[in-house]
Amino acid sequence: MIRLIHRIALLLAGLALALPVMGQTTLNGAGATFPYPMYSKWFSEYNKLHPDVQINYQSIGSGGGIRQVLNGTVDFGASDGPMSDEQLAQSKTKILHIPTVLGAVVPAYNVPGISGEVKFTPEALAGIFLGRIQNWNDPALTKVNPGVNFPNQPIIVIYRSDGSGTTFIFTDYLSKISKDWSNSVGKGTSVKWQIGMGGKGNEGVAGQVRQLQGSIGYVELIYAVQNKIPYGSVRNAAGNFVKASLDGVTEAAASAKAMPADFRVSITNAPGKTAYPISSFTWLLIPAQAKDPKKGKIIADFLDWMVNDGQKMTSQLSYAPLPESVVEKVKAAIKQIH
Repeated sequence: MIRLIHRIALLLAGLALALPVMGQTTLNGAGATFPYPMYSKWFSEYNKLHPDVQINYQSIGSGGGIRQVLNGTVDFGASDGPMSDEQLAQSKTKILHIPTVLGAVVPAYNVPGISGEVKFTPEALAGIFLGRIQNWNDPALTKVNPGVNFPNQPIIVIYRSDGSGTTFIFTDYLSKISKDWSNSVGKGTSVKWQIGMGGKGNEGVAGQVRQLQGSIGYVELIYAVQNKIPYGSVRNAAGNFVKASLDGVTEAAASAKAMPADFRVSITNAPGKTAYPISSFTWLLIPAQAKDPKKGKIIADFLDWMVNDGQKMTSQLSYAPLPESVVEKVKAAIKQIH
């Protein structure tokens, strides 16, 4: 009899443990590495408030995020480059671009003997990534960096090997400031690079730059900060050299053109005096009509939390919060999700 009671007690305990799991909802997302540190923080904090909701996110690059949301293999995607009209037309359901945070792409470098800030003109950046400026002591760099003792060392260019929103932001910027770049390479999540070697994800590019002396790559600001990699200032449209900062990114958003209704906007090379020129919004790609209405409600609730409480967490991870005017528009857009 005692054994029977013991078995029943164990069975009931097992059922009690199983109940929360049975009631748990898992959301699956994939895409951009640019906002991955921010999203990881948000998904973890949201789970603490809602233990019955688990959000899994694969940091596979914007190209992969767009592909998976179009294929319907995830509940949401993420990208730093907005989907094209052609891509949106492929979707069976309307896909919303929900801006989440603002970030900066920085030229990160590993140059022997130089730990301080290097100034880059737009022409120098285009020249380096086109393969026309091949040495660190090139006049294009030494003239605007008096007092910096550049070594006579070849430049190793590191780029993203995967479909990447960070690549979109960087090449969107280069296309605006260089006709040669626009005509020969252009902008996109994947482009045909003229020179260099690839790294997968922001993590991969940051890792390569850390390891290879003489290298330069482009990464989202937080990856340079976390990996303690020096990154340079860039001359903006107003003619000022600006190092990436939350204020500079916010200024870029504030000085850009009015936000379109679908939120697909570019803020690279913005006109503000202190605007950081390689800044961008990043977006979650949300099907307006979820396959599972329950998941649709949870996604809408998460997004509502994200634009209210989540925005307060951005600065600690080197992202800039959404402007208040954009937050109000996002709240209205969330109501379309069901």
